[in-house]
Amino acid sequence: MAHTAIPVLETERLVLCGPAPEDYPNFEATFTSYRARFMGGPLSEYESWMLYAAEIGHWQIHGFGMWMIHDRETDATLGMAGGWYPKGWPEREIAWVIWPRVEGRGIALEAVHAVRGWCYDELGWQTAVTYVDPKNLSSVRLCERLGAELDAAAETIDSHDVVYRHPSPARLKSGQLSDGIQMEIRCYSDPLFKSKGVPLD
Repeated sequence: MAHTAIPVLETERLVLCGPAPEDYPNFEATFTSYRARFMGGPLSEYESWMLYAAEIGHWQIHGFGMWMIHDRETDATLGMAGGWYPKGWPEREIAWVIWPRVEGRGIALEAVHAVRGWCYDELGWQTAVTYVDPKNLSSVRLCERLGAELDAAAETIDSHDVVYRHPSPARLKSGQLSDGIQMEIRCYSDPLFKSKGVPLD
């Protein structure tokens, strides 16, 4: 049975919606650029189009997938985040990509925290992983800020990635981790907050 209804998730700064045809240009610009070097890219225009079609089809096959991240005030798209489980993936993944020049604003942290909560609460996931190229330091840092830990025993996709395992729903709710994430997100929402150093997402 096909799954066609994609829920809308809302956070303080973001609205997460299913990927739509009009959102494709920013996706293509990202995946055909050097920005995609840690995600199998840069891709050709055709490969980018096929991947975007797969993003939409993933929802139809699994009933979950990647949301398009929209700025609540401007409706501009900022990237994607969500669940990802294509053929050949050892486990269900929490994945994300942020468009160039958007990083450093806590967008990925806020979006991923929301979609992970949805996967846990609505789908009943008890675990999830993120596959990361270890040279992708911003994604490694984001995994750690989300409470994910390196899982050396987990099966990888290929020899170029490492596996970060996200905290269980029980651990996320019972400890201070979720409060800490929310506190960091609120800092980014503060107009007086200015991040320093390298972009964290």
